[in-house]
Amino acid sequence: MEQVESLEFAVRSFNRADSAACLKLYQDGLLGGQIAGNDTGFDIDDIELAYMQQAGSQFWVATNASSEVIGMIGVQQHEPGVGEIRRLRVRSDSRKRGIGSNLLGVAVGFCRDNGYLKVALDTFIERDFALTIFEKFNFRHERTRQAGEKQLLFFYLDIYGSEKR
Repeated sequence: MEQVESLEFAVRSFNRADSAACLKLYQDGLLGGQIAGNDTGFDIDDIELAYMQQAGSQFWVATNASSEVIGMIGVQQHEPGVGEIRRLRVRSDSRKRGIGSNLLGVAVGFCRDNGYLKVALDTFIERDFALTIFEKFNFRHERTRQAGEKQLLFFYLDIYGSEKR
């Protein structure tokens, strides 16, 4: 698997020992401290089963120099030719250092290497820091839907189309 390293952090494939740290990242990233109505969180309960043992799926973590998990991201394939990016999180004290961009780059590269034609993701409008990263990677806003009291934004990246340019 592709690995990214810098002086401050490294990105590597998830392993079972990362489970507790990933759960904490997930919980810390919940808006209002609650699971959204469009989510179950079941994949975080067993990342190994949900990502590492499913064809076309993968999960990565970013670690700092002390080997602490400071970021994570996953890709799942729910329909042929489409990779869904899930669970992009960076610990609040580690943001604005390129970690989210590197994680997203690894995930998009995985999708490209696996022959996906499209990459999809969604986020709530309150996650403006994530919107900046999505723009950097040329994700396009596809639609918005109301999820309870919040707006959920859906984005996609047309890998096949971007390779023709």
